[in-house]
Amino acid sequence: MTTYRKLNHNSELVVATYNTGKAKEISSLLAPFKIKTYSARELNLPEPEENGSSFQENARIKALAAAQESKLPSLADDSGFCINALNGDPGIYSARWAGPKKDYVMAMRTMYEKLQFFSDRSCYFISVLCLAYPDGYTCEFEGKIEGEFIWPARGQNGHGYDPIFQPKEFSVTFAEMSEAEKNKISHRGLAFQQFIKNCF
Repeated sequence: MTTYRKLNHNSELVVATYNTGKAKEISSLLAPFKIKTYSARELNLPEPEENGSSFQENARIKALAAAQESKLPSLADDSGFCINALNGDPGIYSARWAGPKKDYVMAMRTMYEKLQFFSDRSCYFISVLCLAYPDGYTCEFEGKIEGEFIWPARGQNGHGYDPIFQPKEFSVTFAEMSEAEKNKISHRGLAFQQFIKNCF
């Protein structure tokens, strides 16, 4: 049975990401716990090479690197958008599909073009959170939500691939939901629920 370390209210925590949308979302989820958060970008931490072969490995790489550099507990999220007809692509390469300029519009169009050969539009978002401490301790939590690839993209909220993902049993995309609505059901929100249950 896993033993989880507890975070105290008013703790300091590094959000181990350079993605401003993701940092904002994670800080928002932590706000009720009065946790002081810093993003890796704010602290100018070096960005580690994400060379793992799974979401779990990449989350651990990022969290440990930030914890050891900052000497603070660090929380990393490795998440991805997975399309079943494309053998789970873009998967762990979701950010890389958008290229160095983070052109998600281009990446979404590429997916749409590849999907022209398939009738299956099922897809899912997955998130693995890793909490790491400077001494090397880690623990992980996973959330997943199934849905459908939508084209054309819809909505102005959220970030990344939110405009082309419509969760099961919903008639709107992630990008058409408010932040609060999305956080209740999203892959990251589900992983967070486990994290909060076990680490506070």
